Amino acid sequence: MNAGVYVHVPFCLTRCGYCDFNAYAGLDHLKAPYVDALVREADLVAPDWHGTPFVSVFLGGGTPTTLPPDALVGLLRVFRERFDIAADAEITVEANPDTVDESYLRALRAAGVTRLSMGAQSFDPGVLRSLERMHGPDAVRRAFAAARRAGFDNVNLDLIYGAHGESVDSWRRTLEETLALGPEHTSAYALTVEPNTMLGRRVAAGEVPAPDPDGQAEMYEAACGVLGGAGYEHYEVSNWARPGRACRHNLGYWERRPYLGLGAGAHSWRRGRRWWNVKPPTAYLAAVGAGRPPIGGEEQLDTEDRDLERLLLGLRVASGVPSSWIPAEVAAEYVGRELARIEGGRFVLAERGMLLASDVVLAASQR
Repeated sequence: MNAGVYVHVPFCLTRCGYCDFNAYAGLDHLKAPYVDALVREADLVAPDWHGTPFVSVFLGGGTPTTLPPDALVGLLRVFRERFDIAADAEITVEANPDTVDESYLRALRAAGVTRLSMGAQSFDPGVLRSLERMHGPDAVRRAFAAARRAGFDNVNLDLIYGAHGESVDSWRRTLEETLALGPEHTSAYALTVEPNTMLGRRVAAGEVPAPDPDGQAEMYEAACGVLGGAGYEHYEVSNWARPGRACRHNLGYWERRPYLGLGAGAHSWRRGRRWWNVKPPTAYLAAVGAGRPPIGGEEQLDTEDRDLERLLLGLRVASGVPSSWIPAEVAAEYVGRELARIEGGRFVLAERGMLLASDVVLAASQR
């Protein structure tokens, strides 16, 4: 079965207050040994994946583009040597607008990177400050223009909605600014408050309010209307793309294709087994340096858990799931509320219904 490779680069310019990813600022001294460790990990695990065709490679983080371009180019060369990377594989690199210029992006494009995913988050300076992002709207515009000049014809812009101080009108302006650039793909995520983040601690202390669920729902509907009206296909709850430009790598997660994770904290999945690497970069370096796979834990899903996970992931995408997976009374309830439809023997959530995928899974599991 086709698979994907995810490569985690944990370095960032700064640590944003809302971020719960395995990302760190101030660890520049670990960059060179970390790149070497990724090569060694690839050597360690490649035999287990011999003969598996990989149709996507995704370098995420963190911010991969805090590494020098020759480091990323070298890693891609190693991955092609160690794994069966398809000639037409989708190869994505995540970027912060402040970390790239045309020269950097030309080097990536020449190395075979086919897709750039840029963290724009917002085009409202006040919202960016609320999110503790260091870049401004003009930085996104400059980086996007540089990507086009470098030859990228597949660019994603990541957006976040629901930050403190953001209004629906402000969010609509961000969407319009996004459309003005014309990316092939847009991801829009509702801001969530994780306890172990600076934002989580500020919300717990009452310094800032938690995001308003009703306001975020209104912003989600605005995204559906604005992006859908501009011809973007809403193929997954948080993702819109021009026809034919859905992210192949992320679809692999939702369609439960195998994936290999390389790097600190990266997750892998194959044949019902999920495992993950140790999170601290220093622990990762120590494990790989000792010649052992840096696995921090694993789980084997039983049949019930696998079925529930398959249902939840399937409900997130526009194609839905076979209607036989949904109890008739549950399906009738959501169809009756115009939150879902039965189409070609499949149960498909409407755009408003996509936000309720977890509720559908809960209802289905209790029948």
